[in-house]
Amino acid sequence: MATIAGPSAAALHSLSPSDIEFLQSLPKAELHAHLNGSIPWQTLADLAEHLTLQSADISDEIAETVARLRSGLRLDEVSEFFPLFRAIYAITSTPSALSRVTRDVLDSFLKAHGDPPAGFTYTPAPECNYIELRTTPRATAHMSRYTYLTTVLDEVEKFSADQAALIVSVDRRMSETDAKECVDLAIALRAAGRRVVGLDLCGDPRKGDIATFEKHFKRGKDAGLGITLHIAETKENTIAESLALLDWRPDRLGHATFLSDEHKALFFADRNGAVYKPCIEVCLSSNLLAKTVQSLESHHVQYYLVNDHPVTICTDDTLPFRTTLLGEYAQLLAKPPLGLGLSREQVRRIAAMGMEARFSNQGKVETML
Repeated sequence: MATIAGPSAAALHSLSPSDIEFLQSLPKAELHAHLNGSIPWQTLADLAEHLTLQSADISDEIAETVARLRSGLRLDEVSEFFPLFRAIYAITSTPSALSRVTRDVLDSFLKAHGDPPAGFTYTPAPECNYIELRTTPRATAHMSRYTYLTTVLDEVEKFSADQAALIVSVDRRMSETDAKECVDLAIALRAAGRRVVGLDLCGDPRKGDIATFEKHFKRGKDAGLGITLHIAETKENTIAESLALLDWRPDRLGHATFLSDEHKALFFADRNGAVYKPCIEVCLSSNLLAKTVQSLESHHVQYYLVNDHPVTICTDDTLPFRTTLLGEYAQLLAKPPLGLGLSREQVRRIAAMGMEARFSNQGKVETML
């Protein structure tokens, strides 16, 4: 059973049964979902309960993190989110735990479950038709980065190619050596026929030097991988950094919350008769709960919709933000202030834009409209 609360639950509660059926009927792609941030609550609790650790300190940290997630996460700023993953990573540090987590995350998106979330009465349906799950490969005491990725891929590939694929994430806190290994593995696995479709730059937006990673992402792009970058997530991310990332010509952009007018002008600049319009991965609940936006009314998605710029609606991290893809779409359709009050036709077009932006059907394609 999914867990849903906060903005997405309020929006979903406001919709009629007909509205919910409409949203469920739309072909939808989930293109920005982090594996370790999307673990179903019961899966995390089960694994934590049976975990044996040497360190009392990390055991206490896991118990505290699980308790925070169970009671509902409260953040004052986005930087408070990243320390939670130390405990989650400890829980998923073995191949068996990672395999179960991946399986349960994929099932939560791609399979209908028997009961709706608590407080709702609608008939459950799959959250999406297709998912590009993303994760940063970690070397632990129990597995290499290669084993990490092949473990995840073994679960991804139990679904058809038109249902699931993998994006390999590079954390901006990584050393160049570690980043190179991640990209090398993504390229090699893709060449071996495994279902790796893209690269992602992620992690604490206040950390790291992006120049470290540019040549490695270029290698990935040249090898046929789609490129998505977390960009301008906070006010601390500089204009210079965002311009440099846009020079990589990514296919999609994650969040893009604080892109300036100068950045946006690039999306409408004529380049030999073509316009560069990377699809924006929009995560409404994540932005609201991490307080990077104050309200849906002021959300940057409004700019892109008005200017006919491609967007896709995503969950980001369903575990801490207690949302579902249906709940995110509910925020498009619900009347203000609970939602944007879009028409069904507008919501249908947004869902179609997400399906069009899949790396699985565009490969390494610079979105030129």
